[in-house]
Amino acid sequence: MLVKSAKLSDYKIKKIIKCFIIDIDATKTSLIANVNRNTVNRYFNLFRLLIYNKQQEEFKRIIKGTVELDESYFGGKIKRGYPGKRGRGTDKKPVFGIYERGNKVYTEIVPNCKKKILQKIILGKIDKNSTVVTDFWKGYSGLVDVGYGRHIRLNHKKGVWTDGKGHHINGIENFWSFCKRRLQKFNGIRKNFPLHLKECEWRYKKSKKQLYNELIVLLKKKK
Repeated sequence: MLVKSAKLSDYKIKKIIKCFIIDIDATKTSLIANVNRNTVNRYFNLFRLLIYNKQQEEFKRIIKGTVELDESYFGGKIKRGYPGKRGRGTDKKPVFGIYERGNKVYTEIVPNCKKKILQKIILGKIDKNSTVVTDFWKGYSGLVDVGYGRHIRLNHKKGVWTDGKGHHINGIENFWSFCKRRLQKFNGIRKNFPLHLKECEWRYKKSKKQLYNELIVLLKKKK
């Protein structure tokens, strides 16, 4: 059995898995697999919990090399009287992201994107010998002072998108775009946002075959 104590056959569970992998929602999956929608939701939730734990475990290590840092904002609405530049000054959920070469991304939901909050995460996650690339958001000020001697800042307001040596933050910005496109498809994002966010980390730049095989392994380990 793919799932211990499962009432469904492996055949039907694999159908649900395949629908999950290609991002078919629970309602359509229930029709395709001929399984009750609530049952499908339980399986989807199980998959997301396993993925969430996998991603948390993956980034217990210290990140080294060249990394891109950026923040983004999800959900919510712009508050009246604020310009809402990149989501700042809104009731959106702020998320901090670290992009590691090899298409790996670490994200963390944060209360705000101020210097104190971001530096604490950076110091706990990134090796000080790394090359850190950011934009000019004030939350990244002072990284050199705390030991990051290779901090490259790109002033996007002045049209500077690279330093001419291949350093940019295109990787993390592409991830945000991917993430927001995916999350638009889900209505329950407010309730399950942390799970969906980690799922985006896991899915990013992977083939459907790779995603399927990894999920099968996670299910077998759970048994």
